[in-house]
Amino acid sequence: MQAKSPVAKNVDDYIAGFPAGTQKMLLSLRHAIRKAAPGSEETISYQMPAYKYHGMLVYFAGYKNHIGFYPTSTGIKNFKKELAGYKVSKGTIQFPLDKPVPLKLIASITKFRMKENLAKEALKAKKKI
Repeated sequence: MQAKSPVAKNVDDYIAGFPAGTQKMLLSLRHAIRKAAPGSEETISYQMPAYKYHGMLVYFAGYKNHIGFYPTSTGIKNFKKELAGYKVSKGTIQFPLDKPVPLKLIASITKFRMKENLAKEALKAKKKI
């Protein structure tokens, strides 16, 4: 369960709803995503921060004991080896609050998702011709 009010108007409001230590981690995650995905649109979707770049890119959320990162199932499959030390499910990675967030890994996954979205868009455009 998320540790904040269910309705945030923007990502700043969302992050502000967490304790200071969690806020710092969420801000570093946000910065890593924005740096890795210049030109992406930041929004709130499913009541959590989300990024769009030629389609949905990644999401993240704060919880009582971890930060959830949602890069879709392909984002997880393609980084399975690097994610071995984390709790992972089909579309979710959990980063515990008592350990540093792997910002380089998050950036790599985000860049992978950008390329994936661009490839999907190119394929759709090719089919229209």
